[in-house]
Amino acid sequence: MIATKIKVIDLKDLPKLIGKEVEINGVSIALFHLSNGDVRAIGSRCPHTNGPLAEGIVSGEYVYCPLKDWRVSLITGEVQPPDEGKVEVYETEVINGEVYITF
Repeated sequence: MIATKIKVIDLKDLPKLIGKEVEINGVSIALFHLSNGDVRAIGSRCPHTNGPLAEGIVSGEYVYCPLKDWRVSLITGEVQPPDEGKVEVYETEVINGEVYITF
């Protein structure tokens, strides 16, 4: 499968520390603009509760599932111990104020 870079949103429409759920080719993705300026994209659903991660609280490079408070890395997609599991991670890039995801 060939990876495609897709524009998903203008960076100005993605407030820091507030998640946003977007859909690309039928796949739901949670976007986050971190306090350090980085933009991260992961699968939008908690692997355990199916909770909407875009509605979770962001702290550093982690998001907390809004249903069970499990911590998910926005870098690796891994649920942090003592819990376990993983969500998909997508490469992001900001070009001229626009956010792209490689899908």
